Amino acid sequence: MPAKKVFYSGRVQGVGFRYTTKQIASGYDVTGTVKNLPDGRVELLASAHDADELEAFLAAIEESNLGSLIKEREISVVTEPAPLRGFVIER
Repeated sequence: MPAKKVFYSGRVQGVGFRYTTKQIASGYDVTGTVKNLPDGRVELLASAHDADELEAFLAAIEESNLGSLIKEREISVVTEPAPLRGFVIER
């Protein structure tokens, strides 16, 4: 199961980033989490049964209104993703 961890920086906290990401996720066959970090970034962990579905989800985030708020992104492949159900906002 392909999975990626993405750290977004920019104006990504206090603007509905996590909520919008969760809404976008509902249109894709993905599971994962999104949370704010103390350093001002947002961490996204997402996995899918299909790599193309995962890439489409990540592209949809970039193409949404969130794209203009993202200054940088750091993407890494997760080799052993934790078993997740659904897509949730972590606090």
